[in-house]
Amino acid sequence: MRVTIKDVSRVSGVSIKTVSRVLNKERYVGVETRAKVEAAVAELNFRPSIAARSLAGKRSFQIALICDNPSPYYVYEMQSGIRDRCAQDGVRMIAQPYDRNAATLLDDIENLVDATHVDGLILTPPVSDHPQVLDLLERRGVRFVRVSPGSAVDLASSTFIDNERAARVMTAHLLELGHRRIGFIAGHPSYATSGQRMRGYARALGQEGLSLDPILVREGSYDFASGARAAEALLALDVPPTAIFASSDDMAAGVLTVAHRRGLAVPGQLSVAGFDDAALAGFVWPPLTTIRQPTREMAYQAADLLLAPADAPIERREVAFELIVRESTGPVAQG
Repeated sequence: MRVTIKDVSRVSGVSIKTVSRVLNKERYVGVETRAKVEAAVAELNFRPSIAARSLAGKRSFQIALICDNPSPYYVYEMQSGIRDRCAQDGVRMIAQPYDRNAATLLDDIENLVDATHVDGLILTPPVSDHPQVLDLLERRGVRFVRVSPGSAVDLASSTFIDNERAARVMTAHLLELGHRRIGFIAGHPSYATSGQRMRGYARALGQEGLSLDPILVREGSYDFASGARAAEALLALDVPPTAIFASSDDMAAGVLTVAHRRGLAVPGQLSVAGFDDAALAGFVWPPLTTIRQPTREMAYQAADLLLAPADAPIERREVAFELIVRESTGPVAQG
């Protein structure tokens, strides 16, 4: 027979209401009492029904991820990190892809909130900076946490990495290898991270006494095709760059393909660097030097912030990045 909350109450020797409070992670339950309930839950292998928990309180025990990103790796890692945190509290994650340019975006998000009664939303770039979405959620009183916001950062809790510093570190790596003509492929301007990484690239050049040359900068869309197009333009210059830093690994993979097609040795004739440390970074040839963006950890922390008590203060959690040096970058060719 199915184990019920009544069985947990009987075995633990506390009331059903107290068991419910423990299961719902409510405050003001004594340590000893909480331990008794948790021991009974483990002994009985009790799995509380989300529907039953919802009926017992004001929560639905569901949160939603709002995502609009061209990288399947980013979306997968984001979902995985959120699921890892939700599993600890018995909360269900709803992953909802949206098109930020769709005329129905606001209606779609509002319909999701009304249909599921989610306890909150996690917003990823560029929706995390969408002013109409933020205004809608504030008006509706819906809790939300933002990933990598670029504006009004104190509006709600958020998780992020220091994108500007990360791009500065990568550019400095290429400068240390002797490169002075470094191409840069920026992300789509609707992403705040695109501008942050661009600033990091420019600042690193400035620290070496180099000015930013606009002809060496191309705009991409964080996907393979745009990276390849940008690489074609950069490598067709009368004086092409000796290194190209792309703002995502997907775009960097496009650069590698163009370099191979043109017969350029990487890194002998062209160094290539990316950003993210997506799975493909280790599969392409040569393996990519990149910035490891801990997407899963950012997602986990975002879910942790959203599942905190409703009266918890607004918090910005920075997650550390890492420079990963592989075979796609090397010293500038002499002569």
